[in-house]
Amino acid sequence: MDRNRKVHLVLGSGGARGFAHMGVIDVLEEQGYEIISVTGCSMGAVVGGIYAAGFHEAYKSWALELTKAKVFSLLDFTLGKHGFVKGERIFEVLSQFINVPQIEDFKIPFTAVAADMNTKKEVWFQSGDLYRALRASIAIPGIFTPVIDGEHVLVDGGVLNPLPLNVVKKQEGELLIAVDLNGDSPFFVLPEKNDSEDSELLKGIKDWLGKYWVNAAPQDLSALASTKSLSDILFYSYEMTQDKVTEMMLDKYPPDILIEIPKSTSSIFDFDRAKDLIAYGRKACEEALIKKTI
Repeated sequence: MDRNRKVHLVLGSGGARGFAHMGVIDVLEEQGYEIISVTGCSMGAVVGGIYAAGFHEAYKSWALELTKAKVFSLLDFTLGKHGFVKGERIFEVLSQFINVPQIEDFKIPFTAVAADMNTKKEVWFQSGDLYRALRASIAIPGIFTPVIDGEHVLVDGGVLNPLPLNVVKKQEGELLIAVDLNGDSPFFVLPEKNDSEDSELLKGIKDWLGKYWVNAAPQDLSALASTKSLSDILFYSYEMTQDKVTEMMLDKYPPDILIEIPKSTSSIFDFDRAKDLIAYGRKACEEALIKKTI
């Protein structure tokens, strides 16, 4: 067994698959690893930030009780032109039972990564209000409204850096462990799910995008839209970009241990599947740690 037990943990973006991050954290703690910093993007920032703040168990218990109806009730729809979900209600609900201190007061150093559309640069939140940082980090363009801060327009950090390995400055004897939520090769299968039954969130998003793009799409997209919905095409295009950026980050900043959660595990909107996804994260972490010691 590798005796290096101090871990810098980097948690990537990937929507609901981010619940797998909780399973990874549980295994690391159970096996005696000391997490000395957490860096997260989008859903990785949410799970990582709440963990670093000391409320991992409370958040996990809440996530395990989510149903499709509860997820849908957390959506605060808006008719704004920059997105159709404000994304504030969920943090209002969390703040009722998770009283988070300022980021700079966390016992574990934490960084949330967002992207600034004006400067075209990453924004690292390492102090201040956690929920504001998370709200910026999850703001998927076209779905969640951006966070406006003066001249800065902040959106999902995954736009520029879905697996922010570059944030970490590790010392000799420390481990860098990264969790990529957009892997390609599953090693075991989750319980069967009826894929024809989209989550309420996904239905709402597809309906909204469908109405918008039917009116806005140029005629030459009609053949493409007949085989795949335009919302499917938009999401897939976004994921392709994230895959390429992640590949470059892994090449430039290779982690000591890489834990991959395949895209086939769930859609990015399956927030009612916390139990399965946490279990997947546990298994993926256990497998990765075993490979590291062989």
